[in-house]
Amino acid sequence: MYFVDNENHFDPSVNIALEIFLLKEKVLDEPTLLFYINEPSIIIGVNQNTIEEINQTYVEENNIHVVRRMSGGGAVYHDLGNFSFCFITEDDGNSFRDFSKFTEPVIEFLHKMGVKDAALKGRNDLTIGEKKFSGNAMYATNGRMTAHGTILFDSDLHAVTGALKPRKDKIESKGIKSIRSRVTNIKPFLDEKYQNLTTEEFRDLMLLHIFDVEKREDVKEYHLTEEDWKRVYEIRDEYFGNWDWNYGHSPKFEIQIRRRYPIGSIDFHFNIASGKIAQAKIYGDFFGLGEISDVEEALVGTKYNKEELTAAFAELDLKKYFGNVTAEELVEGIFREE
Repeated sequence: MYFVDNENHFDPSVNIALEIFLLKEKVLDEPTLLFYINEPSIIIGVNQNTIEEINQTYVEENNIHVVRRMSGGGAVYHDLGNFSFCFITEDDGNSFRDFSKFTEPVIEFLHKMGVKDAALKGRNDLTIGEKKFSGNAMYATNGRMTAHGTILFDSDLHAVTGALKPRKDKIESKGIKSIRSRVTNIKPFLDEKYQNLTTEEFRDLMLLHIFDVEKREDVKEYHLTEEDWKRVYEIRDEYFGNWDWNYGHSPKFEIQIRRRYPIGSIDFHFNIASGKIAQAKIYGDFFGLGEISDVEEALVGTKYNKEELTAAFAELDLKKYFGNVTAEELVEGIFREE
């Protein structure tokens, strides 16, 4: 097996692009292990509705990346206290969905470090007691597969619950919903002599354990070339670094949002397809002079995000249609978590 060093990249769009590059294009003659640590981010499953999974206001206020991966499963929160492991190998026909095969070396290492109760529970979660510290997923293509998981080592658990807080608006979607579990970091469960380890130090010790060596230089490694990195960034730009993939790839869904403004109540009904408003209906007890259908038609084709909705509303004479309200106030109401 080879180890691939991601060279301390913390941008999740780059790290996930690197994983896909190693899976699809850089086919080595042995399995590959990749580790990466991401800046604060939410990683969305390929079949999920991004809007349905995240607290958009919290995400924007805290500069949290939102990236859709290519594997299934639920949304997970990453930060600098969390690291990901990826085993990339041929799909032998027996390994896909066999999470025990790929999590066993991780569990063995945790037991060695004092986390005696670490175990695989259910289909794809690693737990301590009733609390989850690792979610795992798989993705297969063209005879190859990646099995990847996270390790909550010393993450901000308040951010985990804040960023992944689902919207309370009425949303009808066929996207796969995340199952919220009680989570925990593993650092408090380590033997006392390991309590001062950083996330990076803990990760590096796991690397030595998996390769059964005592020194970093003894780890068998593939070194990425300049051409490799060029291709990684091309993959990032095509997929994980753009809105169309991370938001627009969501399944079609309908959302109903009722908000109270000084001018009265407004009830927004949006049909969303490919991340854009395909149909809009607006109701309420506000006093308007114009036909509200003009507003509805103006919103069709707009990306369902704050920036584009604000721009669309700003093009209209809102005082005529709604009363004394600004585009910013309307949009803040639409995206406000209640």
